[in-house]
Amino acid sequence: MKLWLLFCLLLLHEALQDVNAQQNVKSRRPKEPGENKIKLATKRLKPKFPKLKERESTDTAPKIQSIMTQVMDKGRYQKPAAMLNQVAGQSIELRCKGSQIEWGYPSYLDTFKDSRLIIKQQDRYGQLILRNTTAADTGEYSCWAQLCDGYVCTKDESKAGSTYIFFADKDELFVPSPTYFDIVYMYNDKPAIIPCRVTIPSAKVTLHREFPAEEIMADGINLAYDVKKGFVYLHPSTDYMGVVYCRAEAQGKPQISIKYRLLYVEVPSGPPSATLAASSNKVSGGDNFDVVCTVLGEPDVAVEFSWTYPGQEYERPVAIQDSWRLVNRGIGHTTRLSQSVINVEDFETIDAGYYICTAQNLHGRTTVSIQVEGL
Repeated sequence: MKLWLLFCLLLLHEALQDVNAQQNVKSRRPKEPGENKIKLATKRLKPKFPKLKERESTDTAPKIQSIMTQVMDKGRYQKPAAMLNQVAGQSIELRCKGSQIEWGYPSYLDTFKDSRLIIKQQDRYGQLILRNTTAADTGEYSCWAQLCDGYVCTKDESKAGSTYIFFADKDELFVPSPTYFDIVYMYNDKPAIIPCRVTIPSAKVTLHREFPAEEIMADGINLAYDVKKGFVYLHPSTDYMGVVYCRAEAQGKPQISIKYRLLYVEVPSGPPSATLAASSNKVSGGDNFDVVCTVLGEPDVAVEFSWTYPGQEYERPVAIQDSWRLVNRGIGHTTRLSQSVINVEDFETIDAGYYICTAQNLHGRTTVSIQVEGL
């Protein structure tokens, strides 16, 4: 009986499985095109901005805060443009924000200690006033903040200001020069500037050779014109040597500049190349002798000399004389001969020893020595 009941239950289970299979087949239908495919969701993303540190790392250029303002009529102030046009005779006042301000301006104002220039430091700003301006005042005016620690101050590169000011004068189209003839040294490793600057930026300016008489065209490749500097030879060579002058014209009135002598220089830039020579390396008691320190260098680079000699600590009286002159060493070769001579009279035992000369220029310094013995 139990076996029969178990057999019936197995038959019933198989019958139920067949029914479920048939129902699943009936429920199936053809798939529509694209059905059961994964659909891409359109998701709005917020724009991703770089973090502050990332933005700072990509912006390597230092940010300069302009601290200069120009004082206008009726107490108004404005940021000066990169170039300003003023009429000669007017006064100008510039201010720069800061408690320690330094100024830059045309160097001749310092050379002649011009009383028209007034510079003051107020509590919160520096002040520059230039009265009764002339065409010669045309040039760059700049200021910068100072960071001071006690008595030591350094320039704050992030806080500065500058403007180039033209002081127009119908009778002076060119910025006046203290001489009627000037020398321009052309070096093979840097541009050469012929400084015929104008007081009216709209003036038409051309460059001319004196002999043979001809206009030299500015092509922007070998020769360019910069209204703040003058004509610039971008790649100097011996072909450009000679005497030149500039011609300017504004409002139908022409004017000629001073003349410039162009000299080509092939002396390499660097610390002084010094040599030392004595009138005699062996000196008898009571005799006089000289030691000469000589430097050949760039024509427009000054050399300073200093000496160390045996009788110095005993305050031995000596005579030291410095001098320089230009030497023409052939076509295209002009150098500056600088010398320092130390003269010792009435030779004594304390004068025997090493004579040391130190020559220094803007590129560095050189020290040489020579021994002088007594007989």
